[in-house]
Amino acid sequence: MTLRVFGDSISGNCLKVKWTLDYLNLPYQWVETSVVDGDTRTPDFLALNPAGQVPLLILADGRPLAQSNAILCYLAEGSNLIPTDAFDRARMMEWLFWEQYSHEPYIAVARFQVKYLGKPVASLEPRLVERGHAALARLDHALTDHAYLVGESVSLADISLVAYTRMAGDGGFDLAPYAAVRAWIARVEAAINIYDTVAQGA
Repeated sequence: MTLRVFGDSISGNCLKVKWTLDYLNLPYQWVETSVVDGDTRTPDFLALNPAGQVPLLILADGRPLAQSNAILCYLAEGSNLIPTDAFDRARMMEWLFWEQYSHEPYIAVARFQVKYLGKPVASLEPRLVERGHAALARLDHALTDHAYLVGESVSLADISLVAYTRMAGDGGFDLAPYAAVRAWIARVEAAINIYDTVAQGA
């Protein structure tokens, strides 16, 4: 039995799992699971993940694993996506925690409200917009003199954060003022070969 991933292709949290699997050349079965259509609220899915969230990874032995960044860490164990230096590895984790607490709740939520709920950008909660720009500014500052977030090559920190950052425009966040972020997005896209996903408009 190969790995199975329950994921929604419109979700950056799900796509970063797909990109990691593809980068590491790990065989898997993708099970398209729409959040918008309620696929994550069915009894069958809730039996696998009572939280009712995607992505969800099912291991070869049937064990389920949820939460996108936990899945990334499991998949990338022993690979070049996780720094070998203890401090750099901890810095990578720092970015993963920050992504879910201080980035995704603003950049991704604004995107969902605008792109999928049809909410005008002008009607977004001001605090949401402010925090989103604060997250982009922090990324831009961190990347001004560095090609990647940790060390000299792409890591899980980059994959995790590029997922919704590259889609920020969908939520009304103009990336033009963030030159370092825009250059980093291009580097990460090239490093993990995700141009095909851009072409599909995911």
